[in-house]
Amino acid sequence: MDIVNLVFGVIAVILAATCLVTGAFLVFRSFGGHRKNLNAAMNEDLEVVRVRQNNQGDGAVQSPDAWRDEVAAMEQLLTSLARLSASSGGLFGGAPLSGQPQFSFEIANPSGSEEISFYVSVPKKYRSALEKQVHSYFGQAEIDKVSDYTVFTPGSEVAASYLTLKESHALPLRTYTEMQGDGLSEITNALSKLEAIDEGACVQFVVVPAHKGWNSKGNHIAHEMKQGKRLRDVYQSGAFGVVGSGVMHVLRALIDGFFPGGKKSDDQMKSETIVHTPEEEALIQAISMKASKPGFAVNVRLVASSASLMRSQEILGHMENAFSQFERYGVNQLRAKRTIKKTRAVVFNYIFRLFERGRSSYFGIEELASMFHFPISSTETPKITWLKSGSAPPPINIPQEGSLLGKNVYRGSETQIRIAESDRRRHLYVIGQTGTGKSVFLQEIAKQDVRDGHGLCFIDPHGDAIDDILTAIPRERAEDVVYFDPSDTERPFGLNMMEFDRPEEKTFVINEMINIFDKLYDLKSTGGPMFEQYMRNAMLLIMEDPETGSTLMEIPKVLSDEKFRAMKLSKCKNIVVKEFWEKEAQKAGGEAALANMVPYITSKLTPFLTNDMMRPIISQQKSTIDFRNAMDEGKIILINLSKGKIGELNSYLLGMIVVGKILMAALSRADIAEEDRKDFYLYIDEFQNVTTDSIAQILSEARKYRLALVIAHQFIGQLSDEISKAVFGNVGSMASFRVGPEDAAFLEKQFEPVFSAHDLANMDNYKCISRVLMNNQTVAPFNISTYPPTKGSMEIVDAVKELSRLKYGRDRNIVEQEVKKRSEVSPQEKSAEHFWK
Repeated sequence: MDIVNLVFGVIAVILAATCLVTGAFLVFRSFGGHRKNLNAAMNEDLEVVRVRQNNQGDGAVQSPDAWRDEVAAMEQLLTSLARLSASSGGLFGGAPLSGQPQFSFEIANPSGSEEISFYVSVPKKYRSALEKQVHSYFGQAEIDKVSDYTVFTPGSEVAASYLTLKESHALPLRTYTEMQGDGLSEITNALSKLEAIDEGACVQFVVVPAHKGWNSKGNHIAHEMKQGKRLRDVYQSGAFGVVGSGVMHVLRALIDGFFPGGKKSDDQMKSETIVHTPEEEALIQAISMKASKPGFAVNVRLVASSASLMRSQEILGHMENAFSQFERYGVNQLRAKRTIKKTRAVVFNYIFRLFERGRSSYFGIEELASMFHFPISSTETPKITWLKSGSAPPPINIPQEGSLLGKNVYRGSETQIRIAESDRRRHLYVIGQTGTGKSVFLQEIAKQDVRDGHGLCFIDPHGDAIDDILTAIPRERAEDVVYFDPSDTERPFGLNMMEFDRPEEKTFVINEMINIFDKLYDLKSTGGPMFEQYMRNAMLLIMEDPETGSTLMEIPKVLSDEKFRAMKLSKCKNIVVKEFWEKEAQKAGGEAALANMVPYITSKLTPFLTNDMMRPIISQQKSTIDFRNAMDEGKIILINLSKGKIGELNSYLLGMIVVGKILMAALSRADIAEEDRKDFYLYIDEFQNVTTDSIAQILSEARKYRLALVIAHQFIGQLSDEISKAVFGNVGSMASFRVGPEDAAFLEKQFEPVFSAHDLANMDNYKCISRVLMNNQTVAPFNISTYPPTKGSMEIVDAVKELSRLKYGRDRNIVEQEVKKRSEVSPQEKSAEHFWK
């Protein structure tokens, strides 16, 4: 007995000395580790990871166990991260001090957000490796660097806890391979139960690859159990759970050495060999499986914040309970330890993502993947931030010069997307709901054209885009700007649609005017053939002699004023027109019958002619903008058709007149060689309101005359069948921002098989799916992220506007006097009375 006491005394002294040395070592390591952890935390990037919800849009039916394959992808990702470190553990046995990378995986519902996001904090030097691994195992994932979030608000109360293994890490938890459903759902459901905007919560896993040999205990237990022993024979829980079992093993060996009689023979051991139950066989397999794969040393922190401590503790309780599902009954489980007195320290470590060795547990990758993985197809928790649409890489033959449309970000690689001038001549069509960023997209391209010295016309139905473009005007191009604001009644511009330079242009002008009034009033329902017949012949008659007036003002006059009509007929050389007025109109009943037709026709013109803002514009005989000259000289024409200032109907009329005159000017370029024609760009936002069916001619023929269109609108239902067919049959390049479900189903044919209707209907703002011509060849569709709006100089805006109004506008009083003078009966009219009689 004295010998036994002596043995235990020696062992006690050895253990005491060991504890003293170990304690000093731990204090030294803790001080040095804390400092290095802080340095490591300051050199990390925070990434938010969004994945696409696989059960959306494809209509495929997945097998009940398909979710396990998706979780297994996270296990493979973790395996790759565990291999990033070449260190074997070194002096500090696997802590971050050894040079091994530290990662932080977080599921958070930040305060003020109401959305659950998945974050990864990664050392800067491993960021590229992480992105490649994420994209490798989650092909439809998007990983973006973001600024840090917060779950706290000023004055909030915080509750926090750590989760650690109750027993040795050698004993496994329950993992996704054995569970009936995805464990992530319970965790995210707990985070989704926040009730107020100032509440926040987070689950944080700070992980470090486990040192070599971390799994030796598990291998030992599995080996012993395979030899026919039960778990309680090879492992003791409680105070001796992790280290104590090894000490007891040494003690037994020493005692057996001093008292050999107490050692059982091999025959006795064999006779006591037991047969394991199926549950024990499964446990042996689970222990072996955990030990056979890489592992991580992990800090699991739970943090909740709200206006009251009681509410924070309630949220924390929901999160703690969510981890009870990983308990392997009778073997191991996660234990929550709340840090009531040290909450500030926990918050500090949480914010800086510090790894605390003393609060860590070793998890196998299967266990860690079960607790943290990116959302999968079976995840139905509300408020999760999903990747709304897919992405695709750009083609390899992107032009290095041309207009910058935006950038393509695919699997961490960023590529600038440009479109060459030759490809722009096939026109660019843009569609997207209001507020998605399409107007900004147009403005930024237009600003580039301004800076690059190109000529353009921008028709803006709102007015904001024009002011933005004006900020980008270089001082040396101020003289090139033609700023047309119809609401400027003091110096109105002149815009006469019935003005022409060559006789062959008459037919185009008249057809376009008929189309304009058809667009405004739907002449098939409100006009009929009689309206078109009288309207067409009235315009032909007044255009025969422009010197005596050929504006919209003269149309009612030629119908109602017999003397004026007689004067016009005296100058008419068109036999067909003269016969209509002298024979057909007279046969229909003379002036009395004609008087009945006047209100029928003039009712379509009166809203414009009686408008004090519109009359000075459309009644001027000479247009103040020479559109052909503007195209040839590369002018910058900015048309502000703000509906709020001038009215919707007026905006539509002026817009259609401008578009018609630009098309006529483009067609007139036939008199110069194609290589001498400068590119001119016509931008039309909400183009369906200011274009007639002649848009088909523009889209098909304007390319030859170097007129390139950039047209945009909100939804396909705004287009007539004729215009819709013209657009989708002729445009070379297309960009679709977020659209409604019906439009998405229609447009899917333009972007399949790369993108689906779900992608088109679920894009974030300022992102689009494009199909762009490159070197006159179609390429596979890809996604574009547009750049933020550029800011120019506000100082130049007012100066450019004033310069333009003085240069191109005319004094209102002079204009009104001219109109009044034309409306009076002239000597020519009096002499023409005899002609009519």
